[in-house]
Amino acid sequence: MHATLPLLKESDFPARRRGKLETLQVNLGYLCNQTCLHCHVHAGPRRKEIMSKETVQTVLDYLSAHQIKTLDLTGGAPEMNPHFRYLVNQACSMGVRVIDRCNLTILEEDGYEDMAAFLAEHRVEVVASLPCYLGSNVDAQRGKGVFDRSIRALQQLNQLGYGLEDSELKLTLVYNPQGPVLPPSQQELEVAYKRELHLRYGIAFNHLFTITNMPIKRFGSTLISRGEFASYMQLLKESYSEENLSDVMCRSLISIDWQGFVYDCDFNQMLDLPMKQEAGDRTHLSDLMQKDITGRAIIVMDHCYGCTAGQGSSCSGALEG
Repeated sequence: MHATLPLLKESDFPARRRGKLETLQVNLGYLCNQTCLHCHVHAGPRRKEIMSKETVQTVLDYLSAHQIKTLDLTGGAPEMNPHFRYLVNQACSMGVRVIDRCNLTILEEDGYEDMAAFLAEHRVEVVASLPCYLGSNVDAQRGKGVFDRSIRALQQLNQLGYGLEDSELKLTLVYNPQGPVLPPSQQELEVAYKRELHLRYGIAFNHLFTITNMPIKRFGSTLISRGEFASYMQLLKESYSEENLSDVMCRSLISIDWQGFVYDCDFNQMLDLPMKQEAGDRTHLSDLMQKDITGRAIIVMDHCYGCTAGQGSSCSGALEG
């Protein structure tokens, strides 16, 4: 909680309003088989928050009612939700594009050995975290042995057709900086990733996303403990680019927590800044079943500078080429 306090104040970040809703990003729970240093969700093996079957059905009803194009599944490790496969099955049957934000190591856990094959069968797009192509750097950020397990998982996905040229199975990797710095050029880093992963491990993938670390939850707490919180926030503000404003993800996405409550983005969810109703109560997804939220004001705070700094950052990578 201490990491969020400096952000929860009046901000001079420019006001934003919603455009057309295209993506429903759903956090299926905070349970995870890893405990990563950069995790803004503070996920881990001891978390008990898991989305229920009833709330999963509300998600499916909303997808159908509003003809949402993309369902973006996150966590924790979203695959650890017991209703993950049901949700994917049903969403795919509606023709919805499904994204699984996979930490890769889950594919080697007991009980999940067939998960990669399930994802391939349903043409689920895999967006996988791999903060570096060097093992020592990955293990420092995500835990000992994580890099080797991630490489084996990527090779397994390649064997199923993921990330290969002319394949329909899309594989995207995600880079996060290891400290309080902005990501490098997404285009240049993608070239390096493709070269190094192919040469070292024979791995192929489609795209690389670079995502700025948000100064909240576990990463924010680390910054505070090191006395780096204020300087990192200053870096984000000094790197602000007005050109990124029109493309920030909160204009076309809403984030749903494990209980079904609605937020303007995943980061607002972690800061407990919910979308409010006129009466002032937090909004549940079921409250929006018959409503159009286009034009609604978006809740902004200082952490929003993380999405507009430098080349910009969203759940789909950099905002600028």
